Amino acid sequence: MHAHHGHDHVHGGTRAFAAVTLINLAYTALEAGYGFATNSLALLSDALHNLGDVLGLGLAWAAAALARRAPTERHTYGWRRATLLSPLANALLLVGFSGALAWEALRRFGAPPQIPALPVMAVAAVGIAVNLGAAWLVRDGHAHDLNRRGAFLHLVADAAVSLAAVLAGAGMWWLGWSWLDPATALLVGAVIAVGAFGLLRESFDAAMDAVPPAIDRREVEAFLAAQPGVSAVHHLHIWSLGAGEIAMTAHLVRDGSAGHDAFLDRLNHALDERFGINHPTLQVEFGTACEHDRHVRAPHGHRH
Repeated sequence: MHAHHGHDHVHGGTRAFAAVTLINLAYTALEAGYGFATNSLALLSDALHNLGDVLGLGLAWAAAALARRAPTERHTYGWRRATLLSPLANALLLVGFSGALAWEALRRFGAPPQIPALPVMAVAAVGIAVNLGAAWLVRDGHAHDLNRRGAFLHLVADAAVSLAAVLAGAGMWWLGWSWLDPATALLVGAVIAVGAFGLLRESFDAAMDAVPPAIDRREVEAFLAAQPGVSAVHHLHIWSLGAGEIAMTAHLVRDGSAGHDAFLDRLNHALDERFGINHPTLQVEFGTACEHDRHVRAPHGHRH
């Protein structure tokens, strides 16, 4: 029996992604223009970072739109998985950009150019407002939606980087420290790399059908084994289908008493309420003729 209860999931939030993408694209163009005009690596690096975010947000926007497509004969789950692949591509982009920024910043340390500080401060201050406002637009559900979380973390990190650029501009203006420009760019690269690593690891795990980090597989197995009439649990698999949707399959060895339909319906509701597993597929076996039951092994190796 396959059931999925309690998901009034909002696939998409495409309007929020669209607005955030367009706002960031406009600001990136503005920042890059001032960066070239003033020869400021701090502004150019932040603009490059923002360009990476625009690409990432564009991917998240497209993924949210794809996730709304209905299942087909070929894609029976629909396109929900796009919300897992988007953060993976997003993280890879960030890793590449961080390396490029660090290389250019180190090259400039030997002879940092003189940078007009006030334009750097003004443009970076606009960036703080833009990024915090954009993060506010995608804040809903980011704790449980990897796609939104990737966008949200990018935008908050951008605001912090813009703040660093403002402080660097202040240091150049008041103290004449021209080395703060490449130092800020190097800091940008570090911020990108640190943020990207966690997102890369989590999105890679999701793409490889790992058990979602919020779920303890052993706890789910113990919960299933404790159900009335259940004598064994095997072939338990838990993975993410997409934003806010968790699938599970399991074989339950249960005695031949009646009432399996009511048992499964109650268990499906319980899995959703307790663990957030809203796509459970449960197979009930009587344990007398099933090949699996004679060769129950650990989760990492099954005999069929």
